[in-house]
Amino acid sequence: MKSAFLNVAGTPLIEVRLSPDAPRVWCKLEYLNPSGSTKDRIASHILQSAQRTGLVVPGQIVIEASSGSTSIAFALACAQLGLRFIAVMPEGVSNERVLMIRAFGAEVRFTPNAAGVAGSIAEAERLGAELGAFLPGQFANPDNTAAHQIHTAGEIEQAQPDVRFDAVVSGVGTGGTLAGLYAGLRKRSPGLRPVLARPVAISEELDAECCSFSSQIPGVIDGLSKLFKPADYPGLLTIEVPQEKAIETTRLLINRGFPVGPSSGLNYAAAVMAAEHLGGEPDIVTVFPDRMERYFSTMLFAPWR
Repeated sequence: MKSAFLNVAGTPLIEVRLSPDAPRVWCKLEYLNPSGSTKDRIASHILQSAQRTGLVVPGQIVIEASSGSTSIAFALACAQLGLRFIAVMPEGVSNERVLMIRAFGAEVRFTPNAAGVAGSIAEAERLGAELGAFLPGQFANPDNTAAHQIHTAGEIEQAQPDVRFDAVVSGVGTGGTLAGLYAGLRKRSPGLRPVLARPVAISEELDAECCSFSSQIPGVIDGLSKLFKPADYPGLLTIEVPQEKAIETTRLLINRGFPVGPSSGLNYAAAVMAAEHLGGEPDIVTVFPDRMERYFSTMLFAPWR
């Protein structure tokens, strides 16, 4: 087996204000990871953990169900490790994501759009049993949470050791980002409040993409996470963001030089709304999860066509 050389570390943490009177939001630029998303964190951590315990050996097949970024991250990591990777994805994901996965030498298998990501998970499990594959199981694997607790949160504290954060904001798909960041940051920020960014559709006019709780925010999925249970977070603040606002915010971030996807717009908009809810001048931290090139054919880029 080839040795891993993923450089998944050290993404910048910067202050972002989209207007002079906007609250300060600390944003971790996770789109600068090797495959262009924060999912490189979990792909690297899960595979390295599986190697240490013997679950992944030379010649192993790896199969994961994902609407996009996780499959891209595993495709890149498996290419570097000399492993065969199969991505199981719902029909209807943007073609850019499919091309990126295939370019890394991986295989893509589709499941019916109507079944969503849950259908892809079921097929990945069936296929994994048939082929004797390693299943990362991102929606339930505690190494997902650990990757963010140890590495992402650790880098945030290293970048701003004197800041005691008031809130950490993230959308929830697998739940690993919000659960991991909260667990990793709250020791030094005892007043830390977890904030769930929840996209809501207020219009049916936008052309829908499959696989998301909100049709336009890929990777933000309702009800599949086994890692983040709202009842376990008594101080949880849920911020509902109209998906149109999330898309508009994403476009504004792109205009300001941040080449991000829709989940970044969701997180940033929710962070601003959370600051207004908390009052004062809170220190709020969030992540920009992925890069814009996997969305060129979606309605996100409609204004520039």
